[in-house]
Amino acid sequence: MQLLRAFAPWLLLAFLGQQVSLSSGARNKNRGANKTVTSAPGRAQKSGNKSGATGRGKFIITDDNMQCTWGAKDVGDTVRLSVKCENPEARVKGGVTDLECKYNGKPQRCPGYQSDPKGFWKQVARLFKKMQGKVCKDERALVKAGMCKRAPRDAHFKLDISSPVSSGQSGGGSVDPKPLPTRSPGSAPAGPTACTGREQQKKKAEENCGRWASVCTFLFTMVQNEDC
Repeated sequence: MQLLRAFAPWLLLAFLGQQVSLSSGARNKNRGANKTVTSAPGRAQKSGNKSGATGRGKFIITDDNMQCTWGAKDVGDTVRLSVKCENPEARVKGGVTDLECKYNGKPQRCPGYQSDPKGFWKQVARLFKKMQGKVCKDERALVKAGMCKRAPRDAHFKLDISSPVSSGQSGGGSVDPKPLPTRSPGSAPAGPTACTGREQQKKKAEENCGRWASVCTFLFTMVQNEDC
C-alpha cells in the first residue's frame, strides 16, 4: 500500500502529460484544416479571373464572296486573331482565291473582357462582319469591342502589317487556247525567191570566174537545186 502511494503522483503526472500532448496535437490539426479551407476559395477565384482566348467565328466578305473564319490564341501576354478566307469560285472565274492575316491585341487590359469574355467575343464577331473590305487590308481599322471603348489602345486588335498573304487565279477556264502557227513540210522559209537567188549566183560567178562564169553558174545551180 505504501508502494502504491509512492508511485501515485508519478502516475498522475504521466497521465496529465499525455492528455496535454493529445490536446496540442488536435489543435494543430484543426488549425491546418482551417488554413486549407480558407485558401482554396482564393485560388479558385484567382484561376476564375483568368479568361483564356477561346473566341472563334465565321463571316463573309460579300463584295469578294470570301468565306472567312477566325480564331483567337494566347501568345505570351498578347492575344492573336488568325483570319483565313477563301473563294472557291475564283479558282474558275479568276480573282483572289485565298487571303490570310493576323491581328494582335491585349484585351486583358479591358475590364469587360475579364468580366464577360463570352460577350466580348460576340462583339468581335459582329465587328468582323461590319469591316468587310477592310479585313486584312486596312491597318488603321481596329477590331474594337464596344465594351472596351475606354480601354487603352493596345487592348484593341490591330492588323499585323507583315502578316497578310493572298493568292489569286487568272481564271483561264473559259478562254480557248490559240493554236500556234504551223508550216507544212517542205515549204520554203521566208526570204529571197528562187529566181532572185539565181540572179545573185550569176552575178557572183561573173565576179569570180571571169570567162568561166557560165560554168560556175551551172555548178551553183546543180549544188543548190533551185528552180524558178
